Amino acid sequence: MTQQQLGDAVGIKFQQIQKYETGMNRVSASRLWDIAQALDVTIAFFFEGLDSEYAEAPGNPVTDMPNNLLADKEAMELIRSYYAIPETQRRRLFDLARVLSDVA
Repeated sequence: MTQQQLGDAVGIKFQQIQKYETGMNRVSASRLWDIAQALDVTIAFFFEGLDSEYAEAPGNPVTDMPNNLLADKEAMELIRSYYAIPETQRRRLFDLARVLSDVA
């Protein structure tokens, strides 16, 4: 399937497919779903082999998290506090947290 055909199948221009392919733009979950449907594969297809490589990475944020995040009292308190902040300030805090996690 060409980039043009895939773009047509999911309702976007082929240039956007190119940006996804090169990693210039991130693929949203809903767009990944659309692409998987167009290619007639499961979403898991795009993550084959990733488990073992990613799990072994030092400082992996996924493996460093508690198994049941919603059962963690500190996490729930943080979530409640986060949503108590006005939306514009919450967005800025979110951006700051993202930058700090990328640096760590």
